[in-house]
Amino acid sequence: MEDAVETVQYDHVIVGGGSAGAVLANRLTADPTRRVLVLESGRPDYLFDVLARMPAGVAFVLGNKLYDWRYRTEPEPGMRGRRVDLPAGRLLGGSSNINGMIFQRGNPMDYEGWAAAPGMQNWSFAHVLPYLKRMEDVRAGGALRGRGGPLSIGRGKGENPLSQAFMEAAIQAGHARTEDVNGYRQEGFGILDNNVRSSRRWSSMRAYMDPARKRPNLEVRTFAHTTRILFDGKRAIGVEYADRRGHTHSVLAGEVLLSAGTIRTPQLLQLSGVGDADLLRSVGVPLVHHLPGVGQNLHDHLAIQIQHACTQPVSLGPTAHLKNAPWIGFSWLFLRRGPGASNQFEVGGFARSNDDLDYPNLMYQFLPLASKSYPNSPTTPHGYQAHVGPMRTDSRGSIRIKTPDWRDHPEIRMNYLSTERDRKEWVEAVKVTREIMRQPAFAPYDGGEAAPGPEVRTDEEIWDWVVTNAKSAMHYVGTCVMGVGDMAVTDPDTLKVHGLEGVRVIDASVIPDVTNANTYAPVMMVAERGADMALGRPQLPPDHSEYYRHQHVPATERASTNGSHPAGTVPSEAR
Repeated sequence: MEDAVETVQYDHVIVGGGSAGAVLANRLTADPTRRVLVLESGRPDYLFDVLARMPAGVAFVLGNKLYDWRYRTEPEPGMRGRRVDLPAGRLLGGSSNINGMIFQRGNPMDYEGWAAAPGMQNWSFAHVLPYLKRMEDVRAGGALRGRGGPLSIGRGKGENPLSQAFMEAAIQAGHARTEDVNGYRQEGFGILDNNVRSSRRWSSMRAYMDPARKRPNLEVRTFAHTTRILFDGKRAIGVEYADRRGHTHSVLAGEVLLSAGTIRTPQLLQLSGVGDADLLRSVGVPLVHHLPGVGQNLHDHLAIQIQHACTQPVSLGPTAHLKNAPWIGFSWLFLRRGPGASNQFEVGGFARSNDDLDYPNLMYQFLPLASKSYPNSPTTPHGYQAHVGPMRTDSRGSIRIKTPDWRDHPEIRMNYLSTERDRKEWVEAVKVTREIMRQPAFAPYDGGEAAPGPEVRTDEEIWDWVVTNAKSAMHYVGTCVMGVGDMAVTDPDTLKVHGLEGVRVIDASVIPDVTNANTYAPVMMVAERGADMALGRPQLPPDHSEYYRHQHVPATERASTNGSHPAGTVPSEAR
């Protein structure tokens, strides 16, 4: 059954009510002359949803079909045919309602790398910094941090003795301490920022969408799965969507803004006839515009956990027992305290795995408990673990539709662990982490390494363990990459789709190279910039605030000064 085309024409239809879509809904409807419709394929974000509100609830929402689309890769050749789970938020607020709530911007050098590509000069750190600051509300920060923005940024306490030991151990291993991984210096270890406010998850819904819902020029529809973009020639004139009963609706719009995420956005473009002509022909989708880069350049971060048993009863291990759930829930719900009030990833940092790197390539989060992630995870009641992963993989994959039916998940190939750099940096990552975990600061607590375990020693054994156990960190980007080359999909200065009118992509899929961090903050920044583009406003002027830059010492000089420096001890200078 197909309903009639709606008579109301919207100025903007936003496809996707997740992290980026919430920003767009807020910023666009601040102009009362613009009528905006948000189409979210998932469910509403209910006020009574305890698991989505309680910071510690993250352990219960991943993989839960009420919260997660539960995408999976095709068998990954570099991981011996394993299919990897790819969580994605299935409700208003998107993945900001199921992520780990760790707020990290990325290293300034990430954005310098973006800006070095042809046509990308306006995406340097100086250009993105004003938008990072505009969205932030940081209680205590220097010149690089923002105040008064919608996104409330909290700070972990890091009071657990194991968290304190981890930070001290990192210093003992030769790494630096940093006061703010999102401020002047990312490299180093310290207390992490989080998206927690008043002991509750502060998602994009809370920060951006809820304040805008009161405006008469914003309409939000849930369970509205966009099936295709409507075109008149090469101009987008609206969208078609299916409601929860399967009825089809057509909505006209002056502009379509795609914010459905790295997986869904390229899938929708391909279903609408925009993508590689050979692929579309093979699945029976009529071609609207040949754009071979749609769905390409897919990449992500992987992560593993180095786990130890703990000899003292100071970990959060008992909080994982079901018998303690009522007390944890009561303490959080009525007192706003206790284990449920924190995401527990309160300390961590960034390090270089070798001295030939200009800036950190390893990201750490420490958890003062050991999850049952592996067959050899600690069996004792108490344990702890360090999450680590290289940040700058050169593996690239793709998103490709398999049928013309919007209900079918696309073919997702990450090509994880497929390059020599992957192998080198993963082996280094495990070695650097073990060096931290064996420091004297952990001596009062260390009951021995459980995972990977003492039997995993050689480079080959380490690599085998990583291939067997690494999981996605939920940081997928790049499938509608901005740029000016043959494989670019979106224009860097407008985020419009190349060769089309009336359609922009504003989400993680435009990011050319994944940042040295969790991706929530960069995605929100892209959406803030994209909102100004859609409104026809000039971009905020660049902010050339100084930031830390590691002073790279060539290998020949290190050799002449009696070898290499431990990570974090090479002399440095500010830019």
